[in-house]
Amino acid sequence: MHWKLKGTLQKVLGWMPGGDELHFQLQRRFGGLRDFNREFDIKVSDWEIMVARLAESGIPVSGQRLFEIGSGWYPTFPLACYLAGAKRVVSVDLNRHMRPKLLLACAQRLGQCVTQIAKAVDGDVEEIRARHARMLEKLTTSGNLAAATDGVVEYHAPMDATRTGFAENQFDCIFSNSVLEHVPPDVIDAMYVEALRILDANGVMFHSVNCGDHYAYVDRSIHQLHYLRYSDAQWTRWNNAFLYQNRMRAHVFVERAEDLGFQILLNTAKPSELRMQQLASTPVHAQFAGIPPERLCITSVDFIARKIGRSDPAIADVA
Repeated sequence: MHWKLKGTLQKVLGWMPGGDELHFQLQRRFGGLRDFNREFDIKVSDWEIMVARLAESGIPVSGQRLFEIGSGWYPTFPLACYLAGAKRVVSVDLNRHMRPKLLLACAQRLGQCVTQIAKAVDGDVEEIRARHARMLEKLTTSGNLAAATDGVVEYHAPMDATRTGFAENQFDCIFSNSVLEHVPPDVIDAMYVEALRILDANGVMFHSVNCGDHYAYVDRSIHQLHYLRYSDAQWTRWNNAFLYQNRMRAHVFVERAEDLGFQILLNTAKPSELRMQQLASTPVHAQFAGIPPERLCITSVDFIARKIGRSDPAIADVA
């Protein structure tokens, strides 16, 4: 599909009554939900990467209180964290996208990932297998996510991640996967400030950001730096409620967290030869001209940011 056609179609759906349901059906037939197993496997792989990144920084999943921003259509990360032994997993979304059939399909397919999960967290395979069996039985019977996970996993939607209503110091880790690139820049700052409030002392954020042009996944004639051709005013023609892209560059996500008082423990942003070549052949709009090419070309980043103790002046200023 030509990217402009998809952008225009999604923009129209965003205006229509019942557009949300129609968009979901189109996703099932033509979009990311068409091949559930493939998309699910990618999510599990992303979860394994997150767990490994956190472990390398001395942050376990087992026994932790976790908070996910952006639940999506089904809760792969929360359920995997539950099976891995997390103490609490709260997942929030601005819109209530999760569907019972997809929730059950996700839980069922996780049964094939027990060994992967155990390996990722150095856990007991049989213990995780038994936990999965109990979860699946309860979920099949009741359809209740919280009940099926012994109250560990909570789903809150609609919920604004900038004003969660949770008490201070409630969580050890806040995470997201391919979410922040779809959030307006000023809202990201507000999310970071709320994270400082609800994270416990020395708690962390882990964010995996895919900041390339998402239209490149459906239109093979363009690449992930294509959208840098357009000004913000031009880009609004195709930006829409279902595939909003803020076009922030990787370093900005990290630097904004640092500016608000987080200590950066991990930053994987790195230019690739392919992206540098693509950038060199792209007529970049003047509004991006001040960004060095080696930064402008980066289309993904994983980063971990630690909350500094409340006695730190940077935190005190934000609070």
